[in-house]
Amino acid sequence: MFNRIITFFSEVKAELKKVTWPTRQETYNYTLTVVGISLGAALFLGLADFVFQLLMNKFII
Repeated sequence: MFNRIITFFSEVKAELKKVTWPTRQETYNYTLTVVGISLGAALFLGLADFVFQLLMNKFII
């Protein structure tokens, strides 16, 4: 059992050496992109909810 755990972690270490990690600038750009898209989606959904609420109040209530 102990040998299997050691083998697992040595294989994990070997695989992590193969990974191409993003640069600091790429990480910064990707983060800004995700935050921007998330804010845009939140703004769109909030605006759509507000419009639908107005329409529901006007025509149903």
